[in-house]
Amino acid sequence: MAESLIFNRESSRDERYRALTPQVLSLFAGETDFIANAANLSALIHEAFGFHWVGFYMVKGEELVLGPFQGPIACTRIAKGRGVCGTAWARAETVLVPNVEEFPGHIACSALSKSELVIPVKHPLHGVMAVLDIDSAQLDDFNESDVSHLSEWVRLLEEASHG
Repeated sequence: MAESLIFNRESSRDERYRALTPQVLSLFAGETDFIANAANLSALIHEAFGFHWVGFYMVKGEELVLGPFQGPIACTRIAKGRGVCGTAWARAETVLVPNVEEFPGHIACSALSKSELVIPVKHPLHGVMAVLDIDSAQLDDFNESDVSHLSEWVRLLEEASHG
């Protein structure tokens, strides 16, 4: 298991993703507990990219319930279909929001959040089991490269946790 991250903070975001992917694999090596893996992935993303908030919401019945995260205090429960997280869960697809003020029904857990990316985490038998939620204090901070790399990390999390 990796004890610390090795990457160049001055490198481009794409270069950091590429440098960190083997470390994500190392974090998950031999660990099948979803909460442990989600906690470490949240910490890795937060440390490597400095996003305002990074964490997971877990599907519990008809709500998302706050799971492992890094950042300020967050909303605890989100209904299916509400906000960016609830929408990503209901659609079972990634939702990228360049400006949260323009997203209908956005839930403002923090006034500092300006853009958001939410990626569903799927169980092979039960569908969406959680969502990875990343909030940035910058407008339009996420792009298709972020979606691609972070979706790959979520896929690695799914494999490690259900393997």
